[in-house]
Amino acid sequence: MKKLTIMILLAGVVVSCRKLDQPITSEFTENAYWRNAQDALDALTACYEHLAKDDYFFGDEALSDNAYVSGDGMLAVTRIANGSYDASNARDRDTWGYYFTTIRRCNIVAENIDRVPAMDATLKKRIVAEARFIRAYAYFQLTAWYGDVPFTTKVLSIDESRTISRTDKNTIQQFVLQELAAIQPDLPVNTQIAEKDRGRVSRGAAIALSARVHLFRSEWAAVVTDCEKLIGKTDNGTYQLFGGYSSQFTVANEYNPEVILDLQYGGGRTYDKQRQFLPQTVAALRSVLVPTQDLVDDYVMLNGKGIREAGSGYNENNPYTGRDPRFEATILHHGSKIVDFSGVEQTILTQPGSVPATNTVDDQGASPTGYYFYKYYDRTATVYQSGLNLILVRYADVLLMYAEAKMEQGQLTAGVWDQTVRALRARAGFTDGAALTFDGSWSQAEQRTIIRRERRAELAFEGQRIFDIRRWKIADQVLSRPVRGIKVTSGSFNKDPQGYIIVENRVFVNPKHYLWPVPTFERDQNKNLSQNQDW
Repeated sequence: MKKLTIMILLAGVVVSCRKLDQPITSEFTENAYWRNAQDALDALTACYEHLAKDDYFFGDEALSDNAYVSGDGMLAVTRIANGSYDASNARDRDTWGYYFTTIRRCNIVAENIDRVPAMDATLKKRIVAEARFIRAYAYFQLTAWYGDVPFTTKVLSIDESRTISRTDKNTIQQFVLQELAAIQPDLPVNTQIAEKDRGRVSRGAAIALSARVHLFRSEWAAVVTDCEKLIGKTDNGTYQLFGGYSSQFTVANEYNPEVILDLQYGGGRTYDKQRQFLPQTVAALRSVLVPTQDLVDDYVMLNGKGIREAGSGYNENNPYTGRDPRFEATILHHGSKIVDFSGVEQTILTQPGSVPATNTVDDQGASPTGYYFYKYYDRTATVYQSGLNLILVRYADVLLMYAEAKMEQGQLTAGVWDQTVRALRARAGFTDGAALTFDGSWSQAEQRTIIRRERRAELAFEGQRIFDIRRWKIADQVLSRPVRGIKVTSGSFNKDPQGYIIVENRVFVNPKHYLWPVPTFERDQNKNLSQNQDW
């Protein structure tokens, strides 16, 4: 899958490479494309190529309170995060068009695969199931961002696309859940997937995505049912936590047993986003995608307590000592060390006045928060072009979804805790019994704080925080705060009363900003498209 040729869609028809004596013409592609199973597989490849992209994977982090992007990079996500966008915003326009293109490609496969003569029935079912999964994923993304959207399972003509109206998001999400249930028997489990097919959708991916959709809808009992199909079971695939937290995000450990679904890169498909989140002394480019102080503050201490809790042991003058080990695996801070692409170990200095000053907050090309992302740093990248797969769903998330759903139903027990949070913390490197042991005296509110904080730490820089704060309905709280950076005692910075840098002020209006506006361009093309509240 990492080396599959990128397919091109032209006028709604999939075109792939042919022998030189077979000219590619409109007549040829329309009348003779679906000749054999390879044609169907090539058409499916075009769907996979449009499953998601690195702009979204990394940019989604900066839509939340975990990260900040300087300027209008990554499709102007900062304008969305700070509330200064409208229906012409680049990310807003791009997401709508991108996922409707995905849906069209999947509909092409579903509509045309019966034209392939004498096709193996099992392969045919698998191809259709994979296309239906990708279509379901696209519809879930669209409804999460826009709410009601146009809905179709057939290839529309241009005229039809200009008259279709929006369908209620609940109807579409129910369709997504029904699709994910229906395709499971036709998908292989992860241990049945051949090496050449690694990266394709498995039965476990369909189950995990179903759990994620139910989670988004706060359907706790259904989340538990889905997760229990994967936790400690083998009928639907074999998954387990990988041995090391940080090492799973490396090329050497791609396709490890924690990965349930990942976005495929390599060969001719690479991305250069790490040049935007690493220190400029490493990536030789301005650092624009950076962590926030709020994310840093949410990492607990080694005894499991939050930094503001009594008995945590937190020292504001030595803030990075004794913290959750996942903090060091995810974020570079003042004094962090990193081995660059030349094999040289660098010490990253971010406080103003440090020498050298290249990575300090007072350098115009450095991180404005004084922090850098370290997770997903790929030292094997060539000229900073990385082919490292980006993990969309992993087993750790299944455990966290299960823990949250159990907690919300008042069913978080020591057994569930040990299976989920304790397992994740032990893998991360916690050893203090206070951090690993379930306390039966915790109230549900205290459990909720712990589980939500655990999700943030475990899944930081994986694009899930924005979906969490939207479904928890706390985005209007956490995205109406300033973006803060490190605490400084010198320099002419805008600071809060405690001395932390204020990088930007944000505004999130409830309910307006819980849904993006239907892009102006789309409504200009289709007068039947209504608009979301307050837009």
